[in-house]
Amino acid sequence: MTGPSQPTTWRERLHEVIFEADTPAGKMFDVALLVAIGVSVIVVVLESVPSIRGSRGSALRTAEWGFTILFSLEYVLRLMSVRRPLRYATSFFGIVDLLAVLPTYMSLFVDGAQALLVIRALRLLRIFRVFRATTFSGELTLLVHAVRASQVKITVFLLAVLTIVLILGATIYAVEGPENGFESIPTGIYWAVVTITTVGYGDIAPQTVVGRFIAAFAMVLGYSLIIIPTGIFSIELARTARGTTTQNCPDCTREGHDGDASYCKFCGGRL
Repeated sequence: MTGPSQPTTWRERLHEVIFEADTPAGKMFDVALLVAIGVSVIVVVLESVPSIRGSRGSALRTAEWGFTILFSLEYVLRLMSVRRPLRYATSFFGIVDLLAVLPTYMSLFVDGAQALLVIRALRLLRIFRVFRATTFSGELTLLVHAVRASQVKITVFLLAVLTIVLILGATIYAVEGPENGFESIPTGIYWAVVTITTVGYGDIAPQTVVGRFIAAFAMVLGYSLIIIPTGIFSIELARTARGTTTQNCPDCTREGHDGDASYCKFCGGRL
């Protein structure tokens, strides 16, 4: 394999600047974008303070619309720079980028909708792209791949936990009954979740000896269950601890390819 090809068309060059951070232009774009996102979030937060809104409301709303137009233009450019716009639009960051501008337009029809603009803070997750050339970025990529690789096992584990919670909830309901506060099986399930996670709100507790024995069992079980997802994740992390790159696919916009890869491992598109 010869590695990722060099950009030759305007779309490829635009993609390199907007989606990549391993070039001076790409890194400058990402830094400028992060600053704009941070300032826009501060504007939204300040606009929610009555005293500041009363004295600076007009300026803040003007700034808010300015950032919205800027981010709208950026969103359009992102769609133009990828070979499959719909795939980007339905990706996590694609949806977040769209939600970052919709509230301002919605505020024209729904009063108070602009408060939802704080969702722009999610876009600050792009800060990891700025540091993609560092060891920190490499370790982050390993963590992401480990999570993806272990998601099936974790799902099975969570289903098992839900089954245990259901059994404990039904059992404690049968043992304690409404006279001790356990008015239904859903109430018992709520108690089981609070107990097995060792949160212990104390708003409802077993009163009988058998009920307290079940509670003690659930508490110990809760501590025991902590090590299972940790072990699953650790194994997958060890398996994925190999050389990868944060090269972004122009088709599906996903990262984590091998350093010498010429094609995306997820969709087959050329890098």
